[in-house]
Amino acid sequence: MHVPVQAIDREIWRDDVASEGTRLIPEETPLALTYNGGTYAVMMGTPQNLEDFAVGFSLDEGIIKSVDDIKSLEIVRLDDGIELRMWLASEDAARISERRRHIAGPTGCGICGIDSIAEAIRPAAIVRQGQLFTPQQIMSAMQAIAPLQSINMQTRAVHAAAFWTPPNGIVALREDVGRHNALDKLAGALARSRTDASAGLVLLTSRVSVEMVQKTAAIGGPVMVAVSAPTALAVRTAEAAGITLIAIARNDGFEVFTHQGRVAAHCGQEIIDVVAC
Repeated sequence: MHVPVQAIDREIWRDDVASEGTRLIPEETPLALTYNGGTYAVMMGTPQNLEDFAVGFSLDEGIIKSVDDIKSLEIVRLDDGIELRMWLASEDAARISERRRHIAGPTGCGICGIDSIAEAIRPAAIVRQGQLFTPQQIMSAMQAIAPLQSINMQTRAVHAAAFWTPPNGIVALREDVGRHNALDKLAGALARSRTDASAGLVLLTSRVSVEMVQKTAAIGGPVMVAVSAPTALAVRTAEAAGITLIAIARNDGFEVFTHQGRVAAHCGQEIIDVVAC
């Protein structure tokens, strides 16, 4: 099925008593990303915001450099999955042939199918300086996510990636059963709307692994904030990329692991080279 949420019958046991009912749960669908007629990867994901996913995945994987590199994009719904068919310029297509995966990526997979250790831990892009944020802004941004998670409010079973700016609040939010997919969808949404990611916070409802840092760097986000903890490799990668990595962001506070200078109690306007308040 190609709807994001399904109502499924189930038997409920409470206090040794059984009853019948339904539960809303998220759908998981094979999503095939094809370029110029060839399949590059098949990922499992939530069948929603698929144009954003196609664009964001292509950008985060380095297949394209700009949304304008995609000459056409067609969403083709098949009986057993969905194809995201893209056509690129010939020079981009040649680059794909060197990196084609031809494998299926499970829901929790962010860098499935790569064929070398070097590719798995490739250096992330270096981000722009961006601006400073107060602890109050960071806390407010994270608290704004839950009310906008429409699928999660129904299922309690999906991740979200969002982008927040001081003047506008949550600019974009995307959900998926896969945390990497949610971030790819956010990347696509920002690229398609020509949103400058250096002006705000990338927010995650998941833990931070290295590929989440790599994707945030590809987006151009100088500050990422996550509910759960990072891995050690994610911290090292964020440090090298110039990203402020904030994690374990809960109702009572958060922890800053890299480039702490972008977080200050009282901040001025956007800065270029010097981190100071």
